[in-house]
Amino acid sequence: MDEYSNKLDSFLFPLVSEINEPVILELGVQNGISTKKFLEICKTKNGKLYSVDIDDCSEVVNDQNWKFFQTRDDNFEYIKSNINKQIDVLYIDTVHEAKHVKKIIYGYYSIVKENGYIFIDDISHLPYLKNGTRNNFYCEINNKETFNCLLEIYSENKDLFDLNFSFYSSGLAILKKKSNKPLNICRNLKTREHSLKNILRKIWKKMKKD
Repeated sequence: MDEYSNKLDSFLFPLVSEINEPVILELGVQNGISTKKFLEICKTKNGKLYSVDIDDCSEVVNDQNWKFFQTRDDNFEYIKSNINKQIDVLYIDTVHEAKHVKKIIYGYYSIVKENGYIFIDDISHLPYLKNGTRNNFYCEINNKETFNCLLEIYSENKDLFDLNFSFYSSGLAILKKKSNKPLNICRNLKTREHSLKNILRKIWKKMKKD
């Protein structure tokens, strides 16, 4: 079993499997690994899977519990009108850039049921560091920015959802909705990392060490 499948089997699918008659919106199909697993759950739990990809993935599976839309994942009105119901699960695995992930979360959050889940794939930059196992500049920067973006959203919405992370492989964010109130606008985190106080702290620690 590859790392991607193992990550989903360990941290995502056990949570989805607990939902009766789940309505799932999957953004990103590619080779259909997650699609096929979601459909296994839908068959067992009498659920429905809607999948979205800009490429034609309509031949990935043939299943009455599945409906595929070939379109952009941010084609919100089109996708929402074709689903026409609240969803239990939103799985985001398309463009792994912070600005886009933020747009998708805010765009679909209102149709996620209370106690429903949003899963965001690829939130860990650690494997992509220069000396890492995957060594990729693009993925390193974008995954780290996505992780920081999720913290910014959570900082302004702690009462509305819980947020957990797995750092296995390329990482997975697990957002569980606690309230149907709309999301607050997120802001940059006001850290003291670059403050004068912290600079002086570092100088003092260096002097002490020397």
